[in-house]
Amino acid sequence: MSAMDTAAVSHNATDAAAAGGGGLGRLLPEVQTLELLVAASIFVAIHSLRQRRAQGLPTWPLVGMLPSLLLGLRGDMYEWITGVLKSRGGTFTFRGPWFTNLHCVVTADPRNLEHLLKTRFGSFPKGPYFRDTVRDLLGDGIFGADDEVWRKQRKAASLEFHSAEFRALTASSLVELVHRRLLPVLADAEAAGGAIDLQDVLLRLTFDNVCMIAFGVDPGCLHQGLPEIPFARAFEDATEATIVRFVTPTAVWRAMRALGVGNERVLQRSLAGVDEFAYDVIRRRKEELEAAAGRADDAGRRSDLLTVFTKMRDEDGRPAYSDKFLRDICVNFILAGRDTSSVALAWFFWLLGKNPGVEARILEEIEGIVAARKAPPAAGEVEEELVFQAEEVKRMEYLHAALSEALRLYPSVPVDHKEVVEDEVFPDGTVLRTGTKVIYAMYAMGRMESIWGDDCREYRPERWLRDGRFMSESAYKFTAFNGGPRLCLGKDFAYYQMKFAAASILHRYRVHVVEGHPVAPKMALTMYMKHGLKVTLAKRDKSIRL
Repeated sequence: MSAMDTAAVSHNATDAAAAGGGGLGRLLPEVQTLELLVAASIFVAIHSLRQRRAQGLPTWPLVGMLPSLLLGLRGDMYEWITGVLKSRGGTFTFRGPWFTNLHCVVTADPRNLEHLLKTRFGSFPKGPYFRDTVRDLLGDGIFGADDEVWRKQRKAASLEFHSAEFRALTASSLVELVHRRLLPVLADAEAAGGAIDLQDVLLRLTFDNVCMIAFGVDPGCLHQGLPEIPFARAFEDATEATIVRFVTPTAVWRAMRALGVGNERVLQRSLAGVDEFAYDVIRRRKEELEAAAGRADDAGRRSDLLTVFTKMRDEDGRPAYSDKFLRDICVNFILAGRDTSSVALAWFFWLLGKNPGVEARILEEIEGIVAARKAPPAAGEVEEELVFQAEEVKRMEYLHAALSEALRLYPSVPVDHKEVVEDEVFPDGTVLRTGTKVIYAMYAMGRMESIWGDDCREYRPERWLRDGRFMSESAYKFTAFNGGPRLCLGKDFAYYQMKFAAASILHRYRVHVVEGHPVAPKMALTMYMKHGLKVTLAKRDKSIRL
């Protein structure tokens, strides 16, 4: 190789080295940037995860605790909340994304519940967030109302609930529905030998019952064949669509409502069905009352809520309530009366299947009450037509305890909401600023050892009995019916309805949950079973009572 060639090769090698060095030089800043990003991400992750110790859940930049919430929604949401509350001593603060209103304080501490439901009731209204979220369905009805609007409805409803006429209506309609509809439907299912969704049947029972009480009309959901009733379907769809709003940023669902898309489209369509039924009933009721003016016929003697509120007049003698307000009142009471009893009964029958000893004691109590009747059945009387009397239902102490225990573990309303209107401090020391949303978790309370003892997850009705008599607990420890000024007006009727229906079924049938049927709560305003409750029925051998 010549000297010239050697020089050329040397020159090319130098150029290549220079070029390579330049490439590495350009790559180095990119590698450093990536390393910084990885290091920052690791730091943020470690910092966020460390927040679990201090705040109960990891808190991430921008999105807050939302990732944990989304993971909770994929499983059993109520058990997830229970676990977090236990780890935090009964109260924790949920921090949502900075751009949302998903920030709230969640509590299961009885001291805090007494504070917000009674002691400082005026400082904890439902609040504008809750009211705006449910307004399309519930309007200005008693569930979402505050202040004077709530007090006016509460006073009028309280007077009606305690009237002799209203009590007679509720009792007579329940007997009619149980013996002319519920039991025949169950008899058909038993004869067919197939499975039936008991939760659906019970929902139909309470829906017909509460519509008779609220609207004074019978939708006929529990007729044999279990027909599809448009109003019932629309009401259920509207309820489910409304609950979705609580886990959706307000700006998002409002935009969806304006565009008429997604869940909001379902809600609008369902509300149209609810309103069509409600306003038609209101119109016809007014016509009936006008025609009955001055006459003592059945229309004038009606004692359902719609009739009572329609008859009310202001100081000038004009109707006290608009059609819209009458619609809101009735829809609210239907929501309250339909789901709570039926859902509680569904969980009750499921729990009995897992606790045959409890069922045996209930049957022993029922048979003892039947045996104590002064007069034996008349000759030829069919025993299946036995109708429990009001005083007999009241004497069913163990059944009352068993239903209360089911409600303790599976409250019909698993969580409820308040909003702080002025700075407050909970008895446990939690500081609450004006505008803070407060969630109190009744489902979690039933699973707190600090409240109910080490056996809190066991189904044990005996915890409610003292010398064989039912003894109620504090409304701030057992909050299935709320507490304070908002204590459920229909509590006594709900117990009577549940006891009457449960005793009537258990006296006649063994209820067996279908083997392998999945049972889990559904995220809704009330604690539905996600997959219903598939059961088979078998007639009881009357020669072997227990």
